[in-house]
Amino acid sequence: MNKQKVIISQHLGQSLSQALAECSYNQLFVLVDKTTEQLCLPVLTSAISHLASDISVITIGATDQNKTLDSLSHVWSELQRMGATRHSLMINLGGGMVTDLGGFAASTFKRGIHFINIPTTLLSMVDASVGGKTGINFGGLKNEIGVFNNADCVILDTEFLKTLDQENILSGYAEMLKHALISNEKMWAEHLLYSPHADDLAPLTAMIADSVDVKQHIVTEDPTERGLRKALNLGHTAGHAFESLALERTPILHGYAVAYGLVVELYLACIKTGFPTTKMRQTVQFIKEHYGKMVITCDDYPHLLELMHHDKKNESSAINFTLLADIGDLRINQTATEEEIKEALDFYREI
Repeated sequence: MNKQKVIISQHLGQSLSQALAECSYNQLFVLVDKTTEQLCLPVLTSAISHLASDISVITIGATDQNKTLDSLSHVWSELQRMGATRHSLMINLGGGMVTDLGGFAASTFKRGIHFINIPTTLLSMVDASVGGKTGINFGGLKNEIGVFNNADCVILDTEFLKTLDQENILSGYAEMLKHALISNEKMWAEHLLYSPHADDLAPLTAMIADSVDVKQHIVTEDPTERGLRKALNLGHTAGHAFESLALERTPILHGYAVAYGLVVELYLACIKTGFPTTKMRQTVQFIKEHYGKMVITCDDYPHLLELMHHDKKNESSAINFTLLADIGDLRINQTATEEEIKEALDFYREI
């Protein structure tokens, strides 16, 4: 897979006009959710005011609870109703839910139309919008249905971060911390020193570019997750289980689930692949201070284990993890017994 085109934008109008000029299309659609329709769509239409009258807007419900087959069907129906053809183009303007679902809708409508991602959350800037993964939740499981397909272009404009609350900044920062852990010690230390509560977003811009570079390098080498790309799953086997459990109770943001998954999986890394305990505790302390924790009990363990067994990364009956022997020293395709996982969950509950 060729390296995906990513524009770190200083001027949204110029960046988008450049991207559109490189695409051949006969109709322009913009997919938003109810939140980005209010907060972000005016920014987009103002940036390309000369095209505003030619844009057809499709709106879906906000939050991951709407990353469903019903929402996907609604997008398909609206594209069909408004006469979209194979030569149409769709801009996905929103967080990871919008770019995931919009990318899947575009990839499958008329067997595929072109699309551009403009992520509006930190999480989608460093994770969901880059790398070609598209899809929806199904049957109570995260991202169960989807395809690999790159957007024609991804435009990152940190002006949109000003629309976010603190929880959504933290959610994206958890994925950045993961990228640092799988990259190098300098990047990891930088991420532990930065306060994601800071009002000054300028230092964050450079860190976003570094974070995207980490992911870009990995997905270019391994676009369909046969080997190296599994590095990006650090924190996600346990994290997706936390997230799915929370969907049954009180939903939590994806990045928070990843942060909690990192606690579990760094502990597993200590006992199974020799990850340094000091570095594990430094990282866990950072997560504890900024993310708190989701309350679970021993009674939740069987269900969490069941959810981990459903994870797409598993290749047999064993639960598959990506672990580390040190910062940047990857150990993919690691398995753990149920007793080891329960021990790691005990550690998570005790921090």
